[in-house]
Amino acid sequence: MPCALSLELLAQRSGELAAAGRENLGAPLPGACGTLAAMHSQPPFRIRRASWPRDEAALRRVRARVFVAEQGVPEHLEWDGKDPEAVHLIAETAGGLAIGTARLLPGGRLGRMAVLPAYRGQGVGSALLRQALLAARQQGLGTLRLNAQIQVVPFYQRFGFETVGERFEEAGIPHQAMRLTVQ
Repeated sequence: MPCALSLELLAQRSGELAAAGRENLGAPLPGACGTLAAMHSQPPFRIRRASWPRDEAALRRVRARVFVAEQGVPEHLEWDGKDPEAVHLIAETAGGLAIGTARLLPGGRLGRMAVLPAYRGQGVGSALLRQALLAARQQGLGTLRLNAQIQVVPFYQRFGFETVGERFEEAGIPHQAMRLTVQ
């Protein structure tokens, strides 16, 4: 289960533990989904801001595998022409293999969150989303919007996203509009 604590809340709760004399980093952190030691350990991947001109091939490989091949999204919908203007994030293994992507458009539309099947359930999506939220704050965006596939609505809710309106289909896949006020 991904952890949805903000860095501020993590620091606050860490201070509360220290003040209470609980310095065991292996002890569960109240309200969190792991331990401080686990949260501070180095993940087997890294997230970085990607450059569309430099990283286009790697970003396309991940998205084509997940959206086009796995989920059957038509290519003309996946490649909508908005990539050159977007902020892209890429998750890579220590060896440099692209394993996940996220895209943030100038108006605050988040999308193209994709993680290769072999790397799901390892915190890659959570790390990508945390970095996307940071990028949104740095850009001064007040609200983020996204269209979540129904099965991942709870994932986004753990980060504070709220559902908006009724469910709908996009590319033949049930979706739910969601939004988050960025603080």
